[in-house]
Amino acid sequence: MPHDVTLLRDIALGIIFAALLAHLAHRIRQPLLLGYIAGGILLGPNLGLGLVHSEESIELISEIGLILLLFIIGLEIDLRELRRLGASMFGLGVGQFLVNALLGLGFFAWLGYAWGDGNFDLLYLAVVTSLSSTLIVVKLLRDKYELKLLPGRLTLGVLVVQDIWAILFLALQPNLADPGVLNIAQSIGGGALLVVAAFVVSRYILSRLLDATAHWPELVLISAVAWCFGLSGAAQSLGLSREMGALIAGLSISSFPYGGDVISKVSGVRDFFVTLFFVALGMKVPVPSLDLLGLAGLIGLFVLVSRFIAVVPVVALLGNGLHAGLVSALNLAQISEFSLVIVTLGMGYGHVSEGLGSLVLTSMILTSLAAPYLISGNDRIARWIVRMLPDRLCRAAGVPEPVAHDAEHPERDIVLLGHFRIAQAVLDMVEQHSPHLKPRVTVVSAETHPGREVQRRGFQWAYGDLAHPEGLEHLGIAEARVIVTTISDTFLKGTNTRRLVKTLRRIAPDAVIVMTGEERTDTEDLRQAGADHVLVPGEITGEHVVNLLRAAGYH
Repeated sequence: MPHDVTLLRDIALGIIFAALLAHLAHRIRQPLLLGYIAGGILLGPNLGLGLVHSEESIELISEIGLILLLFIIGLEIDLRELRRLGASMFGLGVGQFLVNALLGLGFFAWLGYAWGDGNFDLLYLAVVTSLSSTLIVVKLLRDKYELKLLPGRLTLGVLVVQDIWAILFLALQPNLADPGVLNIAQSIGGGALLVVAAFVVSRYILSRLLDATAHWPELVLISAVAWCFGLSGAAQSLGLSREMGALIAGLSISSFPYGGDVISKVSGVRDFFVTLFFVALGMKVPVPSLDLLGLAGLIGLFVLVSRFIAVVPVVALLGNGLHAGLVSALNLAQISEFSLVIVTLGMGYGHVSEGLGSLVLTSMILTSLAAPYLISGNDRIARWIVRMLPDRLCRAAGVPEPVAHDAEHPERDIVLLGHFRIAQAVLDMVEQHSPHLKPRVTVVSAETHPGREVQRRGFQWAYGDLAHPEGLEHLGIAEARVIVTTISDTFLKGTNTRRLVKTLRRIAPDAVIVMTGEERTDTEDLRQAGADHVLVPGEITGEHVVNLLRAAGYH
């Protein structure tokens, strides 16, 4: 059979099997990329049916998929996010990677891995186990509506900085075997030249080209892909990897206003080639031995423990509390798809053995299987760990004791439960229109960093866990005249608004209790449970829009 026909058949089989196994992964609540890998395993010659056995086909599929995958990763890295992170968040990302890498060097050296004489297994293992999966984490946190919560923001900050570390390693990777000063300088200089040229061309030429073809989506798509492969070739001519050029091509587009439009146009191509890359990885999975599975499990355990060591103390020192650090560490306790990219390139350069690639892939699969359970239960697990720790250690790590009601200030009779968008809007309105009420307002939340900001603005703040509302009695809210729960069921962890309002009514029987619902049907349920008023943000917005229309003359 001609080679091109064989390749077409192999790609078709890869997509079909990936789709079937991805549907199965979705049904059992696992990341889709595990379905893609499983599809490759089932197709491949080692563990599967042997329907694809051509080494050339597998390598070509992997190479194309890898170049497009790096282009897409570059597109989705928002460099402007680095400016918004702030020094403390950036410090967390830098500290996490460095601590994890140092722990990895010690741990894998203890396991017998070496670094020297052309063998870079120890270095690669330390680097790849320091990176977490952006694809998995963002998807799971978005599903839980936790991206905007403090642990979610901390997690995203670490992931952004991890991407930068991975890019730096990719730039140095071609010259690791001969790491002389001249070679390193040449690699960095070539990378810097390519970055500058790419951003200049993207800003002054590509932007105009994409603007001119904006009405023809197919032209936007083919132009973006051509830019990717053009920069890949330029990178190779400068002594860098083709994949590094693809990453720079994506970065150069993502930083400009038209980046979002290109991402939307390329999303279909992204999914196709991401699928091909992980299918090709699955085809390469060898027959696992008990030693391989045991070692991969040990690495997975190391990733979990090392994330706690690298993340929790830094988050606590930044004043964000022990709970936020524990949740962030649990969110990050898996090996990244970027790690597979790095190891795949390392095998191509001869830096690492095929066996190491199989070990990292197996470890990545195991940690990815555990990720949905760790992230879905991150709050419960973190609270269990906090309860197991001595009180003195919790206080030292930044978990404040509940603030009791101050008898010298009985006028603090307005209580806001939760510190999120609605609470922030209430505080802004009080500050603008009724500043005399500021000493009477107390915000109760379990996030210490926003709490200090609330206090700085002149309001009161008390540490309180809404998941255990019985503890609110110690805050003195029984004397409150108005209690407003500013968050809905989506953001309440460990309880719901119906149970919460019943507890509040018992604690403060004479208070006016205001709850926040999500649907119109919540109104009657919450009132029956004890609420005096129910806010449904969607209804309030709709009423405001109608009033604006009436004011504009529409009757």
